Order: sequence, then C-alpha cells, then structure tokens
Amino acid sequence: MFTGIVTDLGAVRRIERRGDTRFTFETGYDTETIALGASIACNGCCLTVVERGGGSFAVDASAETLSKTTLGTWREGTPVNFERALALGEELGGHLVSGHVDATARVVGIAQEGDSWRFRIAVESEIAPFIASKGSVALDGVSLTVNEVEDGADGGATFGINVIPHTYAVTTFGSLQSGDRVNLEIDLFARYVARLLASRPPGA
Repeated sequence: MFTGIVTDLGAVRRIERRGDTRFTFETGYDTETIALGASIACNGCCLTVVERGGGSFAVDASAETLSKTTLGTWREGTPVNFERALALGEELGGHLVSGHVDATARVVGIAQEGDSWRFRIAVESEIAPFIASKGSVALDGVSLTVNEVEDGADGGATFGINVIPHTYAVTTFGSLQSGDRVNLEIDLFARYVARLLASRPPGA
C-alpha cells in the first residue's frame, strides 16, 4: 500500500526489451536501504525491485502493464514519481493507494491560478462514475482532491484538480503538457461501494 505522497522524483536511465521490459531508474533514494523484492510505486504503478545499487534500481514490467499504463511510452530520461511502500505506523499523509492503475487519463488543460496550477483531466465512461467532487484520486501516483466534475455526452467526464507549487516542483506535474496521458487510480472506497451496489439484488 501507498499514500500518494511522492518522496523522490527520478528518471528512466535505461530500458531493456526482453520477455518483459526492464526499466532502470536514477533515484535519490539510498538504494542500500531498498530490499530486493520491495515494492515501489513508479508513477503510481506498483512494481517490484529486481536490482539496486549505485543510485539506481530496476524493475520488470509485463506486456499487460505496458498496455494498461503510460509505461509503454517511457523513454530514457522520462521523469518518474517514486513512493516506497507504506509501513504500519507511518503517517498516512494522502489517501490509501494500492498502486494498481485503473486506466490512463488525458490532460486537457493547464492554467496557473494564483501560485497554483489548475489541471483539467478527461476520463472515459468506465472510469467517470468513480470520480466525485471532493473525492480522492491518484494521478501518476500523486494523491489529489477532485475540485469539480463535468459529465460529457459520451458518458465520459472531465474533472479539475489544483496542484500547489511544492507538488508542481517535486513531481512530474511540473513537466506535464496538455495532451499528455497520466496513470489514474480511483479511490479504493469508491471501487468497493460500486461493487456492493452492483451486487445488490433488484429491489433491495
């Protein structure tokens, strides 16, 4: 589990295409403190460390992961948000995040408002019902609060989030542009409520 509070902004150092795809990342973490087999959220995607040392760590990503997330578009030098797994007893600063990406979403607008930035994010119809005003969402692994939601005629939706200067500076949000895609994880509670409602017998 994670909290959506990014603790390092690194970058892709090397990509090796084999049966799976191996990503090696540059990081500011003390890699001697990272155990092999540990989980690290990389732009919100929970991945397992298979190598580490010398200011870098490596993970393997399957073809399924590449197809369902933005990882398939990464290149050497791509900036990546990192968060190490939450330990019991640590502060829960954001919201509970599993590291299981539900879909990718598209940035459709960026505007500076005061010292902060307002991002408008578009999602498709299968994700739209899970996005609620004042609810939580994780975008590229960053815990954010939804400001407002606009439903579209096609069943999709567009929602707004505010990014404060600190978050803009220490995450990938500072390099995002309109048209870019981001990894999205819906709120865990929204997922379970939807499942419970769907399983209720008619008339219950």
